[in-house]
Amino acid sequence: MRNLFGLATALTTSLVTMPLYAQTDAGSDEAASSGITEVIVTAQRRTESAQDVPIAISAFSAEQLTSQGVSNTLQIGQYIPNMVAQNNTGLGSANAFYLRGLGNSETVATFDPPVGTYVDDIYLSRQNANNLSLFDVERVEVLRGPQGTLFGRNTTGGAVRMIMADPGDELGGYAEIGYGRYNKQVARGSIDVPVFDKLAVKLSGYWQEDDGYVKNVTTGDRLNDDDGWGARVGLKADFTDALSWSASFAKIQADGENILNFECNPANPADCNGRFASTGLREGAIGASPYAPLVISGRKANYLLGARSETDLITSNFQIDLSPDFQLSFITGYVDTTQQYGLDFYDGRGGPSLASPNPPVRGFTRGGFTILNDGSHEQFSQEIKLNGSLGDGFADLVAGVYYLDEKNTTDFADIFGDTLLLADRVLDNTTEALAGYAQADFNVTDEWKLTAGIRYTDETKKMSIRDNRPSCNDGTIEATCMDNVNLISPSGKPIPREMGTDMWTPRFAVNYQPSGDVLLFASATRGMKSGGWNARSTPARSVLPFGPEKVWSYETGAKTDWLNNRLRANLTFFYLDVSDLQTPSALLNANGSMTFLTRNFADYENKGIELELTYMPIDGLTTYFNAGFQDDKYKIDRNAPDFDEYGIQSVGAQQRLCQQQLATGAIPNASPAVAACAAGVITADGQIAEPVRTPDVTLSFGASYDIALGASRMTLVPSINASYRTEQEVATNNLTIYSGSVTGTNGTFPSNPYGGDFITGSHSPEAWFVNATLTLFGADDRWLVAAECTNCFNETAVNTSLANTSYINAPMQWMLRTRFNF
Repeated sequence: MRNLFGLATALTTSLVTMPLYAQTDAGSDEAASSGITEVIVTAQRRTESAQDVPIAISAFSAEQLTSQGVSNTLQIGQYIPNMVAQNNTGLGSANAFYLRGLGNSETVATFDPPVGTYVDDIYLSRQNANNLSLFDVERVEVLRGPQGTLFGRNTTGGAVRMIMADPGDELGGYAEIGYGRYNKQVARGSIDVPVFDKLAVKLSGYWQEDDGYVKNVTTGDRLNDDDGWGARVGLKADFTDALSWSASFAKIQADGENILNFECNPANPADCNGRFASTGLREGAIGASPYAPLVISGRKANYLLGARSETDLITSNFQIDLSPDFQLSFITGYVDTTQQYGLDFYDGRGGPSLASPNPPVRGFTRGGFTILNDGSHEQFSQEIKLNGSLGDGFADLVAGVYYLDEKNTTDFADIFGDTLLLADRVLDNTTEALAGYAQADFNVTDEWKLTAGIRYTDETKKMSIRDNRPSCNDGTIEATCMDNVNLISPSGKPIPREMGTDMWTPRFAVNYQPSGDVLLFASATRGMKSGGWNARSTPARSVLPFGPEKVWSYETGAKTDWLNNRLRANLTFFYLDVSDLQTPSALLNANGSMTFLTRNFADYENKGIELELTYMPIDGLTTYFNAGFQDDKYKIDRNAPDFDEYGIQSVGAQQRLCQQQLATGAIPNASPAVAACAAGVITADGQIAEPVRTPDVTLSFGASYDIALGASRMTLVPSINASYRTEQEVATNNLTIYSGSVTGTNGTFPSNPYGGDFITGSHSPEAWFVNATLTLFGADDRWLVAAECTNCFNETAVNTSLANTSYINAPMQWMLRTRFNF
């Protein structure tokens, strides 16, 4: 890593001096205008060029997204340095974004994501339906690093912002249809309708359906389809020269899942032609309950295998020009999401272990480990934002207040081994947050700018749980009931059902702009992520609280344009210092079931470099190269007491116990006698684990070329995009099961946790992915025909691991589509 920083220092020097030299030989205005397109962003809550923003930001216009084959938010991750994006286990509608090592794969409502998702400045509190189709966007911005001052809570890792397209002033739009692999059918469209001079309306929508790329060899069903539809109405009204209003209503339904599947048929391992599952739980939305005689309450008792979410999203933004220098905005958001699923996380059989690394196919009709979920999530937010300029442009100001009220109800049940109902409960939790913020940019000289900002956040969270099982509702509440009265921790300390957090999150930055083509910056930014409860747990004593996650991020970098705006080079160094990192983990119990546990296991440190290059050597040919390098680790408090106030063992004490257990010759992950190993952030060999989803290197590069086809005025545009990452771990405990028997004092096992050929688990080797598109544009871009593929070479990689299982990425997909613009 030291060599990388040395190289980057040299690159920084080059980035600063080359543009200054190049501008002394500037070409014509025509040459400059044919350079790289400028992307306008609102990353600092005001409109400015991405090249003038002292923040590590990647911005994509709608045209760029189309060129790179990006149709949803999940696909963006492969083009961002030091970003990993994946579907959550089981859920096709939910993304887990990891930026610079900070992310969260848990969707239960008492967890908040560290990478915020925003639609038109409206924060989406839940990540269970954030895999949004990009059918009506103007641009997407990915902000790397904490955004604690202007965006607030739950952005310790960064923010993914979707800015939707406003209605146009002229009648027009587009219609598009497509057909692809696995009988995928897609239709999209949008139309702008100017009602009169002061009011315009945009109507847009999409629909998609496919058969699914996984064959269930037990039931014959097709799984992991990606069905859904969405519709949006956007309004834009200019009441007067000083008063305008933009608003939208969107309804989005997603019916897709990410079911555990395998490259080879579990019932016939010699058959490796496709993707396979073997659960006996049938696919469907609602049907006759397959879970009887288990007594499960509510409508979830009839949920079959599958996942469905539905979201209503309302946005409103009144803008008032108070004067030529000040604008006041009233930004209102309402989000109502329901999520319903029945998911089998064990493929209708037992979970893998050292004793049984490839469990035999059982085809359990209720699934091997099934979670049934019926959730309702509602939020309201109101922000009042003031933008202005003081002292004849000396200071640019952004200030405001923000309020959020969120209510969640989750009715969910866990079924293990086809016969055992582990839990059936209703979780209610609320969040109320109030914040005030201000940031000022002081233009000290034409070249130097100083930035200072501060945000104060005060929030209160409440949680309540009640058991649905008949034995817990007959007038007595047994000790095994998931009920408020049983929220007693292992130490005997009551588990609090209310927590409050208040925190100041400042930002300081300095910018130096020696010319219009060079920006140098350095910043220090504070961020925070809310605490919560370990509500995924089945015993009440484990519904433990965890505290806020806090971060300081230090950045320095350069943004430069060379060669008359034909070469753009942006470089960022960062150092991330995180206190009380929230770390979810899933542990395998002795009976094969799972225990979910999230704690502030450790502190965290990450340092790295991010490079983004765009080069247009000739008109029509655009190339890019993005690279991320990072070096991270957990930091353990060796002076912490062996047990905390709730009776949970510290990481240091757990590691010592693990090493003692290993010294007896016992094999970890094979019996309760070695329970301290391969648990939490302790590995099977007693070491501190590698942080998850933080490959040392991420690369993406590609090119597109506009080829004019003579007098026809048509244009052929081939585009190819490749991404690469080095190896990574995807399970908190880093446990992987390998081939090769092992013998210890607790027995002989056919597989081992130390090394050999990969069978299942956490380790994900390095991976390459290639996407390609060939598009023919008609004259004046009135129509297009395109052929495209994603994961063109059908590469397979492990994305996540849950209790020793491995969830892999989707296979190669192709699509043919045509579009008509009018």
